[in-house]
Amino acid sequence: MELELEENTIYQTFLSELEGKIQILAPGIDGYEESIRRRSTAAEKHAAAVIFPRTTDEVSKIVKVARANRIEFVVCCGWQSAGCASSIENGIVIDLRKMNTVTVHEESKTLTVQGGCTWADVNEEASRWGLATVGGIVNHTSVGGHILGGGYGWLTARNGLAIDNLLEAELVLADGSIVQASSIENPDLFWAIRGAGASFAIATSFTLQAHYQLNPVWSGKLIFTADKLPSIVEFANRHHERAEDQGFIFGFMCPPAGFKPVIIAVPFYNGTQEDAKKYFKELLDIGPVIDQTSWMPYEQANATFNDHVSFGARKSSGSSTVKAPFTLSLLQAVFDEFARFIGSNRDAGVERSLVVFTLIPYKKIREVKLEDMAYANRGDYYNADVWLRWKDPALDHKARAFARAMSERIHQIGRTAKDQGVGAYANNAEHQLDAMGLFGVNTDQLVELKKKYDPDNVFRTWRDV
Repeated sequence: MELELEENTIYQTFLSELEGKIQILAPGIDGYEESIRRRSTAAEKHAAAVIFPRTTDEVSKIVKVARANRIEFVVCCGWQSAGCASSIENGIVIDLRKMNTVTVHEESKTLTVQGGCTWADVNEEASRWGLATVGGIVNHTSVGGHILGGGYGWLTARNGLAIDNLLEAELVLADGSIVQASSIENPDLFWAIRGAGASFAIATSFTLQAHYQLNPVWSGKLIFTADKLPSIVEFANRHHERAEDQGFIFGFMCPPAGFKPVIIAVPFYNGTQEDAKKYFKELLDIGPVIDQTSWMPYEQANATFNDHVSFGARKSSGSSTVKAPFTLSLLQAVFDEFARFIGSNRDAGVERSLVVFTLIPYKKIREVKLEDMAYANRGDYYNADVWLRWKDPALDHKARAFARAMSERIHQIGRTAKDQGVGAYANNAEHQLDAMGLFGVNTDQLVELKKKYDPDNVFRTWRDV
């Protein structure tokens, strides 16, 4: 293995330039194989080296060395990309996971979060102070990718998107320079990173607005048989009419036991347990076959979907939106198509795939205008996502095509008004849409800012703006 390392010129370049001060893994070194793991095995590539900086200055140094030697690189925050945005063949991965400190500023109720943190890191530290900020619905995802792409979570109805709670970011630009971006410093760059950040810079630190979260919440998974779909649709429409900051996610999945598609539902109530049971009584009365709901800390609710997007197997995702009220015919058609795909590919390991509709009230999201930041998925609609999981590489093309087709079908039937947002969540859309499809009216401004901050298009693996 020593000979292989000696022949790895990229590894040798960084070993020499960084003077052994930063951990570098390459093929043949213990820990390398683990370092190139990704949530989707289909997204794993063999980098020439994986480098683990601990400070923003070290990130800057790595970028400068890479640029000077014309070495391509990608950034990894938490292994979560189902696409290949954080993987590279024969280049380097700048892995931020050693930069995982969360600092709570009690007086201002703000958090300083390093770019390699997960939402579990943030939730754990913030909860010690009775605080929370808008995170995802899976807590092992990285904060970096989630925030820069928008950031939906259970607290969105009350506090907006993650980017709506972003106050400042420390960034390393394509030339290695370190800058701050906020409404005061580099405001044009701050505009761009809130929605398209991964296409502009490496975010090494975020300052986020936090909010008091002193009470537990009521949440957890419910499983219903397929024949309950009419009642679920009826409840979803009722929820749409009256929800203020209560969340409700429902969709379709196929548990390995029995291999029959079922309906999964996850309620979220940020208030008293008595009020929660009253609000969701109609849902509970439908009669779930499995009821895992309980009164729990917010940080526990933030982990409800962890096992559905865990590591292992090959994955693909698609994103679209749908307007309420929901029609039974639409959802029955989606369920039937999903069931046929699962049934015809059961030998390929497609169980644990999901189609989910996220009914988190959008009033707070709509308070921010489309032009106020790069993010353009704001409208009177809900996100609908297809999360496919399979084991057989022979299914790659078919599975990805199904995810795209299913997302487009939902989008066409539930099409949003032209004067509203794009109707696609960039964090879940993989590469199904181009820049115009994701950033809509903000695309031209993004293109101009890209020329200013990244003229050589160094940051192109997430979205090629």
